[in-house]
Amino acid sequence: MKTNKLVQLLWHVAFIITVLILLYPILFAIANSFKTNAAAFAAILRLFPVEPVVDNYLALFDKIPLVHIITNTFTVAAIITMVKLITAFCAAYALVFIPVRGSKVLYFLFLLSMFVPFTATMIPNYLTVSAMNLNDTLMGVILPQLVTGSGIFLLHQTMKTIPIAIIDAVKLDDIGHFKIMKDIVLPLLKPQIISTGIWLFIGAWNEYVWPQLILKTKENYTLPLALQLFVSEEKGSNFALIMAMSVVTMIIPLLLYLIFQRQIIGTFTSSGIK
Repeated sequence: MKTNKLVQLLWHVAFIITVLILLYPILFAIANSFKTNAAAFAAILRLFPVEPVVDNYLALFDKIPLVHIITNTFTVAAIITMVKLITAFCAAYALVFIPVRGSKVLYFLFLLSMFVPFTATMIPNYLTVSAMNLNDTLMGVILPQLVTGSGIFLLHQTMKTIPIAIIDAVKLDDIGHFKIMKDIVLPLLKPQIISTGIWLFIGAWNEYVWPQLILKTKENYTLPLALQLFVSEEKGSNFALIMAMSVVTMIIPLLLYLIFQRQIIGTFTSSGIK
């Protein structure tokens, strides 16, 4: 008994240490965003500012069109996430419940696309976007990111757990695929779709390289590009201001996790049970 309690205690200690390590960068950014630049450098590791200030956040509104940039980022991430979820859901449904000759080959090709590096498709995508005159537009950022092989894989694996007999029984009543998807499959996969959607949203929200290639004017920037503006200022970097911009960049993904944490945890739990 004593050995078991000791093992449990060690696991809890390891868990607490891991959580603190993961939380520290977030707390570090928040704490330093409420310091002056001089105070930040004087006590950079202090997580509780002696004299908190909001000047850094006010300065963001003066230096960049912050609300407009947040709107750009949310628009890009939301559209990419919604279209990726729709295409992934439809493709996974077709692969699982509408078997046709060559479907396994198609699924293999979807999986193969997950292992194609971004650098291999970057130049063809850039030339295509340029030919469509979509440079320096949000649509130019969105268009090449509307399909995801990883999303298809995740939803495909989950759909395979649905008994095919249920779908076959419903088909006997002459119910079409669209109604089956909407009324049967979608409710069963709701937690997985939410967790996959949040994962896709965060990926699109944090995307830096592709928007950097396409967007040129500050008014069209997304938050990661705006953050880079402060990192590479000619007059030198204002560390406290960079931390404030970092907090603004991370706050919406964190809020999404807090809102949907039950579904996310439920997805991992159900996956573990299966």
